[in-house]
Amino acid sequence: MFAKPQSEHEWFNSLLGNWTFTHECSMGPDSPPTITTGKVAARSLGGLWILLECEGSTPEDGNWTSLFTLGYDPARERYLGTFVASMMTHLWIYDGSLDESGKQLILDVEGPAFDGNGMAKYQDIFEIVDENSWVLRSQMLGEDGQWHQFMVGRHQRA
Repeated sequence: MFAKPQSEHEWFNSLLGNWTFTHECSMGPDSPPTITTGKVAARSLGGLWILLECEGSTPEDGNWTSLFTLGYDPARERYLGTFVASMMTHLWIYDGSLDESGKQLILDVEGPAFDGNGMAKYQDIFEIVDENSWVLRSQMLGEDGQWHQFMVGRHQRA
């Protein structure tokens, strides 16, 4: 009954360890970007899941924490995960795949719209740059049918 890690699970190995980050987030064309700094501790759960425990702070909003759980489901042949954070009540549930290069994990998710009216489609994209850095990008599907990036986070091995 115990699952064994598959080759797809190895993708997460590049994220393991301790990281520092700077995130730049823009909530709209009329809003100045918010800069967040912090750290991430990423560990494996049995080789099947990775847990990314994040701590950050912004001058405007103070301290926050968040947790990603990411894994791969061989039965569905899909990457899966969740995201929760101390500054929101929504449980984000991911479903995604690697891009053709194998460097980017593209996770689709639905969550509250920025304006508070209903739900919106989002993507979080994890990109392995090299063994000492990775990038997290967040984008939202606009009414124009195009993806609009609103956050980029650059992570460096601590």
